[in-house]
Amino acid sequence: MKRLSLTSWIFLSMAIGIALGAAAPKFAVQLAPVSNIFLRLIKSIIAPLLFGTLVYGIAGSGSVKTMGRIGVKAIVYFEIVTTIALILGLAAVNITKPGQGMQLEKTAAEAALPKSQQSLAAVLEHTFPTSIIDAMAKGEVLQIVVFAFLFGAACASIGGKAASVVEFCESLAEVMFRYTKYVMYLAPAGVGAAIAVTVGSKGFGVLFGLGKLVLTMYVALILFVVFVLGAVVMIAKIPLRRFFRAAKEPFLIAFSTSSSEAALPLALSNMERFGVPKHIVAFVLPTGYSFNLDGTTLYLSLASIFVAQAAGIELSVSQQVFMMLTLMLTSKGVAGVPRAALVILAGTLATFQLPIEGVAVLLGIDAVMDMARTSVNVLGNCLATAVIARWEGLDLPES
Repeated sequence: MKRLSLTSWIFLSMAIGIALGAAAPKFAVQLAPVSNIFLRLIKSIIAPLLFGTLVYGIAGSGSVKTMGRIGVKAIVYFEIVTTIALILGLAAVNITKPGQGMQLEKTAAEAALPKSQQSLAAVLEHTFPTSIIDAMAKGEVLQIVVFAFLFGAACASIGGKAASVVEFCESLAEVMFRYTKYVMYLAPAGVGAAIAVTVGSKGFGVLFGLGKLVLTMYVALILFVVFVLGAVVMIAKIPLRRFFRAAKEPFLIAFSTSSSEAALPLALSNMERFGVPKHIVAFVLPTGYSFNLDGTTLYLSLASIFVAQAAGIELSVSQQVFMMLTLMLTSKGVAGVPRAALVILAGTLATFQLPIEGVAVLLGIDAVMDMARTSVNVLGNCLATAVIARWEGLDLPES
């Protein structure tokens, strides 16, 4: 048993969690502190790890121009892939029509839903921190990235005078990677507890409720991974087997915890070992957590049209396209934490005068859907780092 890999332990703990949630739901729900402790430890890694790796990566590259070029390439790639995800989600929901025949009813859960509407101006303004300490305390990943990018650029521009700062950031990054390794020893327990709590609190009904919608999304995400991300792998000539080994553990952690943040430290470490340079990994991966949410954007397009179908509201093609453009903007900056997409969905429904109670209907199955979309987000961002590395002319050997 000691020779089992972390991936094997995670699979085993997921199976145990499902069985425990089904056999002893009351006990399983009480395991919530175990999964919460694991997630809190993971979140404690994010800010120092991002700051250390990004500042050292940018300053170590010695070229602000290089980082600017990488940033432009990353944004172009993000927009192309997320647009395809939106279109695929829109096509899937119009073909299967999972909302037809349903009647929306207001529930008590609706009163507790956060209601938010993000404009492009608000998203852009929120990107820039007023205080790096506040951004780190609140886990604002994009704000940390912006500050670290500018800080690293400043270090690169003044050269030797910043050597001690850059060395500190390098040491900080190495320490946080080792810290991550220690925290990952708790991953099987945290993952198993998270699954047990989900099944124990929701029951197996969560796996079957609104089955047509869940099935539609899962099939659409599988098609996206196989045909869209698969095509990207072929075009960019990414070594598939090595990439699979590097991405599988972050993917499983994201799937089981429904948190992109939980998978971020391991994703950073694994993609660097995969062969992507540190400055590319440290910039592209966390930036993708705000701009390259493939699974979330596909889900948002599917869920918004589903609510319209369930309410018996016919949307024209032009209305659906306009809704997709709105989602393309408002989905940027979604936090990498469970249920964040529901806030964006609620704001979008309000904008298009669709019944907000549709979000409450989705709450019952959101745990199952969130697992899938979050894991695809992480997979897409791991792939993005490899694509940008290849775009920069770097070799990623097969072995």
